[in-house]
Amino acid sequence: MRIIFPMLAALAVWSGAAAQPYPSKPIRFVSAFAAGGTTDILARLLADRFREQVGQPVVVENRPGAGGNVGSDFVAKSAPDGYTLLMGASGPLAVNVSLFQNMPFDPRRDFVPIIQITAAPLVVVVPPSSTIHSVQELLAEARKPGARLNYGSAGPGSPQHITAELFKYTAKVDMTHVPYKSAGQSIADLLGGQLSVNFESIIPVIPHVKAGKLRALAVTGAQRSPLMPEVPTIAESGMAGFESTAWYGVVAPAGTPPEIIRRLNAEFGKILTQPDIRQRITDLGGLQVPFSAEHFGKLIHTEIEKWALVVKAANIKVE
Repeated sequence: MRIIFPMLAALAVWSGAAAQPYPSKPIRFVSAFAAGGTTDILARLLADRFREQVGQPVVVENRPGAGGNVGSDFVAKSAPDGYTLLMGASGPLAVNVSLFQNMPFDPRRDFVPIIQITAAPLVVVVPPSSTIHSVQELLAEARKPGARLNYGSAGPGSPQHITAELFKYTAKVDMTHVPYKSAGQSIADLLGGQLSVNFESIIPVIPHVKAGKLRALAVTGAQRSPLMPEVPTIAESGMAGFESTAWYGVVAPAGTPPEIIRRLNAEFGKILTQPDIRQRITDLGGLQVPFSAEHFGKLIHTEIEKWALVVKAANIKVE
């Protein structure tokens, strides 16, 4: 009996701990990109409000590297208990599967989706000196014999690069890619007339469009941006079904209990319906999206397949 009683006591303690409601301790929220970027900003928005709603701290931890693969892999290999989450992005959760030859994780196998946060379209812009005023005129120019259109990007595999390549792939046209070390450098050369057209994030080019230093032709999302409501989508401009966005969402390690996924989806869903949070996301260039985990899971699978075709057709390689 002297042996049994301690065993029973230990079992009782373990059972009590296992029965604790979730969450009962701080949550680690990993951003796979550097501080200050969109992924980091969204993670901190959700973390602050989640703490207010649930009463448990949410600690945002930045683990950048390899296009988001380093931080994403860390979460993929963490305990599936709901206490380590990833603020995921379209790069590591969809595009990188095709860009990197040796991926340390598989987004479809190693994560379970919780909720999509937003999707941010890009905008097609040309210098004001350009004779191109619409997507149809851009296509017509690209199809002329001997056409020499070029576009800049923040580097191979960047959203600007793969979106332009999707445009080329869909329209069956050719343009020359000019990679830069940053989007700022690419925009500077577009402003200077060294580039024909760029597919850029909306936020950094809005001031230039409003000042008349750049001309916006179309946005790349399925719907118009609230920040540029007068600018049509590429789909509206004659390329039906075209869509390319940088999207963000929360995932957990595979094997996380379904009841925890449901709780997190509900809590994050409440946060995303709050007017000030919605406005902040809009200010970042983001669109409203469906909040179900099922929707997010389907998006990840669909995007992996879509970008695989584009990356293969364009022969894009990232070391």
